[in-house]
Amino acid sequence: MPATVTIEKAITGEEQLADVRDPLHALSEFYRALNSRNLKLMEENWDASDESAMDNPLGGIKRGWNEIMAVYERLFQVDGSYHFEFHDYTLHRFNEVFYVVGRERGFVEKQGKRLEMKIRTTRVFRFDGQRWRQIHHHGSIDDAHLLAAYQAAVKRR
Repeated sequence: MPATVTIEKAITGEEQLADVRDPLHALSEFYRALNSRNLKLMEENWDASDESAMDNPLGGIKRGWNEIMAVYERLFQVDGSYHFEFHDYTLHRFNEVFYVVGRERGFVEKQGKRLEMKIRTTRVFRFDGQRWRQIHHHGSIDDAHLLAAYQAAVKRR
């Protein structure tokens, strides 16, 4: 695979990719864990070290798996449905690191209200000798009203 690849097809988490050494497997696994609310699979996808970091609309900056996990636990407890996919992205690979830069789209539906989500997203993965593990995520929502509505939909109970 060349160092930088533009990918046309969206990643949904439903891809059938068996090779854990394939960067797209790691990316698909993340969206499978996210969309199925599978915290165990999410933990397998992330690097559990203190070096992991996430900066996203729901949690601000979180460092280390324990802080990152708390954000996913909150999202997974949403009383409603959601679905996300990754599209319009490039994949950049350099030896034991790859990152993707693109967009997430999807929805969050709660109490009959549906938010159409649009998030600028970057994810970074590191190869641990056996498989790719996510070490960084950054997500941004440009629309301030959408950001506030998303945060309210996923607020702590």
